[in-house]
Parts: sequence; C-alpha cells; structure tokens
Amino acid sequence: MSRVGKKPVTVANGIDVSLDGTVIVAKKGNDEKRLETHGRVEMSIDGAEVTFGRVGESKESAAFWGTYRALFANIIEGLDKGFKKSLEINGVGYRAAIQGKMLNLQLGFSHPVEYTIPDGLDIKVEKNLIHIAGSDKQAVGQAAAEIRSFRPPEPYKGKGVKYTDEVIIRKAGKSAS
Repeated sequence: MSRVGKKPVTVANGIDVSLDGTVIVAKKGNDEKRLETHGRVEMSIDGAEVTFGRVGESKESAAFWGTYRALFANIIEGLDKGFKKSLEINGVGYRAAIQGKMLNLQLGFSHPVEYTIPDGLDIKVEKNLIHIAGSDKQAVGQAAAEIRSFRPPEPYKGKGVKYTDEVIIRKAGKSAS
C-alpha cells in the first residue's frame, strides 16, 4: 500500500483544478500546468481535495499511484508558493550577469559561458549569488543543475558554482616531506 498515494492533495484557494480524461489541469491566473497520467492511475476531485487511486493490484500501478500524486502535489505547491534554488559562485574573477534572456557567466575559461534562461523561470543575480525561481519544480532544479555543471566546485580551494546549502568536502593539498 502506498503511503504517499493514499494522502489526498489539498488544493489552495485561487487554484482551479479540472479533469480531462487522463489529463489533470491546474490553473492559477494565466499560469496553467497539465499532468498527463498513466492509465493505471485514477483521479477524483472532491471540492478542494484531489485523491488518486490505482487501477488493479499490480506493483507497477502502486508505483505510478504514489509518483503521480507527488507530481501533482508539486504542481499545486508551485502554483501556490513557487520554488526557488540559489547558487553561489566562488573564485577570483568568477561573476554572473543577466543580459536579456541570457545569463552570462565568467568562470575562468578563455570565453564567457552563456546560458539561455528557459521560459517560466525568473533568474536574478546579486554579487556572487544566482537565484532561480519558478512554478515548475523540475524546471527550477534542472536549470540550477545545468548552471552548476558549467564549473562544479573543486575540493582543494572550493572554486566553482555550488548550491548555497551544499557543503564541499575539502581536501588537503600536497604535503611537504
């Protein structure tokens, strides 16, 4: 029995939820999120609660049951509060700047690294911090991971791009013998 799938998802005020076959649609203002579900998962809307159930008793349907419930809960949380990730740039001469829909990064290479900001995301730069915000949890995490991948932090001096809450395990340099 899925403990995640059993819990109903409470829909916040101002978010409209509708069911269209196997697609569940959540809407707040002009922001609309769609979740196409698998045929082994059934959904029902009870006022301000959405419940998920499984079709059949197979292990596969139990896995889909909890997964789709969690994905829909993330959609509701994203429309209600939004998601945010912050990155920190460490290194001499390392900097970031926004120009239109591009994030320009100077990361110690002989050329600047340009990252196109995806639609639906809001990226702000202040000193050595990059803040990524949006209503889609997957898109926010993916953008943060892509930016971090340009120059991951190295263990000796800690230079590179890291999440603000990430702890870099430092290594000792060469020992004089």
